[in-house]
Amino acid sequence: MKAHKLTALVMTALVTLLMLTAVPAQAGTTQTPAERAREIATALGKNPLYVDPAYKAALPENLLADVRTKAAALGYPVYSIVLPLTPSDAFQGKERNVLTLVIDALGQPGLYVVIDGGNRFPYYQVNKLPQLNEDRLQPVRERALDDTGYDAGPAEVLARMYELLALPALPPATKSTKPIKTANPNSGSDRDSDRDEDGSSGGKVALFVILGLVVLVVLGLVIGLVRRGGGGSGPRREKPFSIPPHVAATVAAEQRRRLTRETSFELTKLGSELAALPSRQGGGLSHQQAALDARQAAEKVLDSSEDLVDVVGAMVLLDKARREYDAAVAIAADRAIDVVLDLCAFNPLHGRSSGKPTQVESDGATLTLPLCADCRRALKNGQAPSSLPGANGPYWHGDDLWARTFFGSIGDDLAGQVSRGAHRS
Repeated sequence: MKAHKLTALVMTALVTLLMLTAVPAQAGTTQTPAERAREIATALGKNPLYVDPAYKAALPENLLADVRTKAAALGYPVYSIVLPLTPSDAFQGKERNVLTLVIDALGQPGLYVVIDGGNRFPYYQVNKLPQLNEDRLQPVRERALDDTGYDAGPAEVLARMYELLALPALPPATKSTKPIKTANPNSGSDRDSDRDEDGSSGGKVALFVILGLVVLVVLGLVIGLVRRGGGGSGPRREKPFSIPPHVAATVAAEQRRRLTRETSFELTKLGSELAALPSRQGGGLSHQQAALDARQAAEKVLDSSEDLVDVVGAMVLLDKARREYDAAVAIAADRAIDVVLDLCAFNPLHGRSSGKPTQVESDGATLTLPLCADCRRALKNGQAPSSLPGANGPYWHGDDLWARTFFGSIGDDLAGQVSRGAHRS
């Protein structure tokens, strides 16, 4: 285990050194994001494992061959990308940008995975593979990281991830144990005697420990019975379970990553559909332009998002863009525009609102908001709705654009306000 960690550290140091020496050579060339993506896509068309020149010398061929073999065994196209990512590169250091542009350039169905050395998670995106979803990929990625260690090189992590994907289900996690030293058959009788004595004394200690635990358990039961039966105050009420703050933060971060990935994918898909939509006049043209404006605003918010609330704001704008696009398509086909309800104002992640907008009164002010069935029921019962959390309680306790408008439920032209930078004021 120590040798493995030492090897990984040496590899990481070598990769860092190669990156530093490779930067000056690239300084004279400037590529647009689309050009860089096409370059990678062209390479992937010849070899489904792309390794940036900065990493090639640091990754042994046998490790790369292992990645190719295990990816090929999955039975569907897998495209692996290993390259350094920095805020100053063509992709602004974002894995999402890499995959979105490469998928658009290559245009092939498959599982696309990008990893930046060994210090970032593998970031993946599925393109037209219905057999893969987040419920399958997320646990596999986490297990691959656990099995290889966070100091492992990119080839090791990718190989393990593909190996696990090939299995029908994840195997049980194995606990690491220290190696047990076996007795030397050539050892002298004095050492055998010492081991017998050690075993005897160890057995006595274990017996005393077990007895002590038994006493503590019995004492705990007695105390519990006394507390439960005494005092005449009725049954003792257990403290409700609450998620620890650090666990809640991890869950929120993962939810944000997942929603960012899904929203980015849908933005790319809608962009292609809008580009293929013929220009129309009259109502069709106004809906088409509204879809373009809302999509552009969603992309702007997502690229500069700082927290989950921002990502949800991008999702709401994407939903607006999708509805406007559907309206433009309906007019072009001479069909009636479908009525689609707004997302829940208290938490758009709840889904569509239920029925007519609900009047909410507080401190002399009345708001008319689209609410889902659960939030509507909570208000009716005098309970607080399960609102999207922000920095200080429910998100609408803040003073940003999302709080001021309840994600566009109050006022109009949310996309226009974003284009003017109101989401950052």
